[in-house]
Amino acid sequence: MPDMPWTTPTAPAPDAEVYVMASRFETKTLLGALRFALRSPGIVLQIRKAPGAHGAALRARIGARTFLTLSAWENRDALHRFARSEPHRSNARAAAAFMKDSAFTFWTAPASELPIGWEEAERRLAAEQARY
Repeated sequence: MPDMPWTTPTAPAPDAEVYVMASRFETKTLLGALRFALRSPGIVLQIRKAPGAHGAALRARIGARTFLTLSAWENRDALHRFARSEPHRSNARAAAAFMKDSAFTFWTAPASELPIGWEEAERRLAAEQARY
């Protein structure tokens, strides 16, 4: 599965501040990674239609059973509405059964910094994990 590059469903105002989330998921098995990969396109399509979504990308490393997500939102509430809506809600619950580890980090950034790069996301995820 190739990476899904940054997509911008709705461009933010140039002077806006956006709410950014980066996540890392590691599955227990290769089969779990394949399941995660098969569900990912539906979630990306959902993000493209989600109110308040300003961008999203996915980095898939199926052989390493690891996935990174990166998204930007109008605000925290927009992200939470998305996470509680279908199909994300059901897929997240189902994925819990085959997840080994997950990590999340959140921050705000000027809209002018979009798209956020993978280096920044990975740096912030590593810093968040080091806290625990």
